[in-house]
Amino acid sequence: MRRYRVELLNPAWIDLDLISDYHMLEVGLESARKITAKILEALERLEQFPLSCPLAPHKELVEQGYRVLGCGKYLCIYKLIGDTVFVYHIAAAASNYPALFKQ
Repeated sequence: MRRYRVELLNPAWIDLDLISDYHMLEVGLESARKITAKILEALERLEQFPLSCPLAPHKELVEQGYRVLGCGKYLCIYKLIGDTVFVYHIAAAASNYPALFKQ
């Protein structure tokens, strides 16, 4: 079975750190560890099935080929380029995450 490389870009790592910090402050260390592990485990599935997730539900992101991987109340926004899955952002599903791509 073909395997793809998953690469979190710097903004995605920053997003993950902020999510972890939020959970640490609001719920505690165990919650921060669990949510971080859950997101990273979900991203690992993209190593085998990068096209299994839907295109982003926003026209401007669809036009650029972005897909979204749901993970609880968070979305991992990524794009497959060649043999690599580039994760651009990890954001709360309820947020205005398309705005992250206009910065």
